[in-house]
Amino acid sequence: MNLKNYIRDIQGFPKEGILFKDITPLLNDPIAREYCLEILLSSLNGLKIDKVVGAESRGFFFGMLLADRLNAGFVPVRKPNKLPFKTISRSYNLEYGTDSLEMHVDAIKKGEKVLIHDDVLATGGTARALADLVHELGGEIVQFNFLMELSFLNGREKIKEHSIFTVITY
Repeated sequence: MNLKNYIRDIQGFPKEGILFKDITPLLNDPIAREYCLEILLSSLNGLKIDKVVGAESRGFFFGMLLADRLNAGFVPVRKPNKLPFKTISRSYNLEYGTDSLEMHVDAIKKGEKVLIHDDVLATGGTARALADLVHELGGEIVQFNFLMELSFLNGREKIKEHSIFTVITY
């Protein structure tokens, strides 16, 4: 199954000059979705995972599925002022501006094994911010995994000290 057939290109979203990779066709197809999930899980080869960190918002979809299959906790990382409890925060650059992410201060305990999941690795800004948040709380990153990597943006350079797995590379 070629999962690229389930990714739709949207020109000019969220702003002019960006070619957005829309994963909703993949989410809408239960067979393709399950196939993608199995690929993500196979990359972990039975590694112990205590928490799955998912980045708002598209990292939540497979992040929750991964946490469920791995019998792990799920940690939602959100944009500022979306989480109700005390948070830590990191700002980062992305391919079309800047943003910040927040995580609850009690989301990860020191020494917990963490899988970080997001839909796309682009410039690496979001991934670096996620790594910094996990490290601040004392978590040990086992792997980053992504549905897609836009390799021409060299995002993996920002997290090259970690294991990185992507299902689709552009």
